[in-house]
Amino acid sequence: MRSGWRRRPLVLVVDDMPDNREMYIEYLAFVGFRTAGASDGEQAIEAALKHRPSLILMDLSLPGLDGWEATKWLKADPRTRDIPVLAITGHVEASLRAKALAVGCDLVIAKPSLPSDVARIITGVLGAHESAAKRQ
Repeated sequence: MRSGWRRRPLVLVVDDMPDNREMYIEYLAFVGFRTAGASDGEQAIEAALKHRPSLILMDLSLPGLDGWEATKWLKADPRTRDIPVLAITGHVEASLRAKALAVGCDLVIAKPSLPSDVARIITGVLGAHESAAKRQ
């Protein structure tokens, strides 16, 4: 293995709509990310604990354990609290955006969003997260 080689970031895509989930997974893999998927909050928590993703793209409206509760759980657990969670949601009202940030989401992205825009945002968040970790 080369000495400057780094492992590609893993993005966990959580969305109950299979077409949405697959669209983001396929595009993110195409541009160089490793990917995993989950269709509800419980699967998201299990996948986060198992894979320790670099970032989670979390739909907030999920069946069963929703994205709001899953994010609160992930941010409360010391094993997953430092993983950036980007909410991707149709809930764009200011009060719901504030609630998403209050439960621990690092950023809120409005749906619908082009996969290329989401990939650009993810790259920026991961770069900022890596820089902050180096400063600590």
